[in-house]
Amino acid sequence: MPDLLWDEVKSFFDPALMGTLPDVWVADASVGDWQVVLDLIEAHGWRSEYSEGGVVLSLPRAEQVLSLPADADCPSLHVWPAPDVLAIFRFLSEDEIDFDVDLRELQGQERLDLLCGFFVTIGRKLGKPVLMSPESDTDHPVLGFDVRADRVVLLADPWAS
Repeated sequence: MPDLLWDEVKSFFDPALMGTLPDVWVADASVGDWQVVLDLIEAHGWRSEYSEGGVVLSLPRAEQVLSLPADADCPSLHVWPAPDVLAIFRFLSEDEIDFDVDLRELQGQERLDLLCGFFVTIGRKLGKPVLMSPESDTDHPVLGFDVRADRVVLLADPWAS
């Protein structure tokens, strides 16, 4: 049984309502949590590409990335947990794991299940919620991995489409 049903949540995957790149995050994180995510990417064999200032580099340790000078170009990590499904991690802060997903790539039940699986994998490993909200609106998460429920749940009522 899927965590969420497409027909019930498809309004949360409408780029016109949510923005193309909704915000996804894990709050109350640490450098160690960031490293856990980096290790998880390698352990699952997810294709990834790390870059600083547009230059592709080998993936460093989390403490190295997060200790870059404040005026350095923000490093990013592109991760493909499945072909044609991209998550872009941005190392903006050590206390929040922040990434975007592209809603245009996440249409239909199969893609929703992939996203939920990605959230569950990260959330279980960290033991923390993974939340998704409309683009630039982190005050109103709409769905996320719930640690106690051990699955992705709705955090808001779906919008009428």
